[in-house]
Amino acid sequence: MTGSDRPSALDPALAARLKRGADGLLPAIAQQYDTGEVLMLGWMDDEALHRTLTTGRCTYWSRSRQEYWVKGDTSGHVQLVKSVALDCDADTVLVKVDQVGAACHTGDRTCFDADELPLGPRADQ
Repeated sequence: MTGSDRPSALDPALAARLKRGADGLLPAIAQQYDTGEVLMLGWMDDEALHRTLTTGRCTYWSRSRQEYWVKGDTSGHVQLVKSVALDCDADTVLVKVDQVGAACHTGDRTCFDADELPLGPRADQ
């Protein structure tokens, strides 16, 4: 079952604006609301977005487990939603959150702080 096949209570007018991938999913970037720190990338279908908008907690679709998961339900590292925005193409969601504990499943604060890649020579230098 793809994201677009699952039933959703998302407002139909909002759902009509979304540009999903072939699997019915949108990338959802979680960002710390007060510092701008990028925490993680998850995936949402219409129902996960609806739940995120209406519960105040981030809900994602797990592509590996093929089920919904609310960030922090098992780890205690919750994401309290402060705002949600679509990008200009309506194909990515930005969720500004107050992250409690680690955002990454590895226990790191973010998913982007452990493996910085080296930059090569650039033409502008």
